[in-house]
Amino acid sequence: MGQTVIQHLLERLKEIGITDIFGVPGDYAFPVNDAFCTDSDFKWIGCCNELNAAYAADGYARIKGKAAVCTTYGVGELSAINGIAGCYAENLPVFHIVGIPKCTVQRNGNLIHHSLGNGEFDLFHKMTQPVVCASTILTAENTVAEVERCINAALTKKHPVYIAVPADEAIKELGCTKPHTLPSPVSNKDTLDTVIPLIIERLEKAESAIAMVGALIGRHELHNPMLEFIDKSGIPFTSMFMAKGTLSETHPNFIGVYNGRILDEEVRQTVESADLVVSFGTILSDINTGAFTVNLRPNHEIKIHPDRVCIGHAVYHNVQMEDVLSELCARIGNLSLPIPMTPQGLGEPVGEADDEITAESLYPRIERFFAANDIIMGETGTPSMGLVNARLPEDAVFFNQTLWGSIGWATPASFGAALAAPDRRTLLITGEGAHQMTAHEICQFARFKLKPIILCVNNDGYLIERLLCEDPYIYYNDLAQWNYSKLPEALGMDGWFSVKVTTNRELDKALQKAAAADSGCYIEVVTGMMESPKMGRVLNEIVVKGPGWKT
Repeated sequence: MGQTVIQHLLERLKEIGITDIFGVPGDYAFPVNDAFCTDSDFKWIGCCNELNAAYAADGYARIKGKAAVCTTYGVGELSAINGIAGCYAENLPVFHIVGIPKCTVQRNGNLIHHSLGNGEFDLFHKMTQPVVCASTILTAENTVAEVERCINAALTKKHPVYIAVPADEAIKELGCTKPHTLPSPVSNKDTLDTVIPLIIERLEKAESAIAMVGALIGRHELHNPMLEFIDKSGIPFTSMFMAKGTLSETHPNFIGVYNGRILDEEVRQTVESADLVVSFGTILSDINTGAFTVNLRPNHEIKIHPDRVCIGHAVYHNVQMEDVLSELCARIGNLSLPIPMTPQGLGEPVGEADDEITAESLYPRIERFFAANDIIMGETGTPSMGLVNARLPEDAVFFNQTLWGSIGWATPASFGAALAAPDRRTLLITGEGAHQMTAHEICQFARFKLKPIILCVNNDGYLIERLLCEDPYIYYNDLAQWNYSKLPEALGMDGWFSVKVTTNRELDKALQKAAAADSGCYIEVVTGMMESPKMGRVLNEIVVKGPGWKT
């Protein structure tokens, strides 16, 4: 027998580097599930639910550049769709593979489970369209061409794709086996030859210039050419919140994170007063721009996007960011620009040993705890805001879901990231409100023999919501109180170091033990209800007490 539909899909996934599949099984997806589990090259990563599986694929893709998740029809795929939407917003190529009812069942119009009972079998396929860049329903005749189209779309556009596999078509032999390779986007040579001299001329004339590194440098895996450009030109660089840790923060040219007037005032003045700011792959969302408080002068900025370049008010289309970086690296000389500042990080922890834990005592301690090569996952809200100005060690990376901002994301995403790089230490810093949404997924760390360090900040409610609403104590921001430090034991994570801390002394001891532990670690950190890092407090001033994103 020749290659089947599902076998071909799996082979192509392997060829592009995907061999771990997150998901939850279901009867319509059994032929797909079976294929993954019987192929020795694949590892099936069963998750607690489909949403968590999509979040885990998100975290995995941030480390490996791509990922896959598998769900069943209807109930499974709709449970995953929030996580898939997050991957779309955050520019992550994730392959969402959905097992759907047999074509014969669909043609007969049978009333089946997991459907709406109205005989419309393509409704869920339609629902997913806004959050994927390509979609398909595979058949024996179209599989070869359609799989290539979806792979090409995911890897070039850096967005998720949706691949539905009918249960009967999955096991059919391919009707067409002719290869169908699609070309990747290429720059228009004349346009590229026009913009490169313009960029270099502006750089050479500038007395003060800054490179701004955006998140899309990471998503397009352009770390090396970006770093080469900085080294060859000698230009100082900043990053935006969403791109924190994309390039090493120990680099001598790094001046700190720029977030408008929300964060470091010295960084803000340095960036906004520069003769020229060259931004690479930036995303100007609300949180990423400090509630729209960035103030860059259009005539003093060059914006390099994945498929276009903006110089002042002129826009040059059909030039790829990868090609722009390559040409700049080939042609640029040292610009002899001064490095205006060196970031100082969070400074010394505040407070005495037996004092209660505050934001000023917690986040500087976490910064000191970071080590080279760490993977740091900061939950949306105050946990990531407390660390945005922390200076990362060599080769440490930092991720948060800046744009989509779905609380609960970080716990399963940290599992996905840890699975993608099991030889690196993974740290999860989350608030207990977000943690309650997806906390059960931590059991997967023990199941797959991973040893993360989890810090759950318990501040008795949704702190970020308290900071963003007019009445911080309104009861919808309250939560049921859990015994968080007992979660590892309850979820079967035998041998983990787990502790609850309420003072600086207890926190110091817990971090010392966690650093030396040969096991997973879980630290519940208790703080006051309104104990917020500076960024959260400034957001409160802008959003609640003054003009901000609500207007």
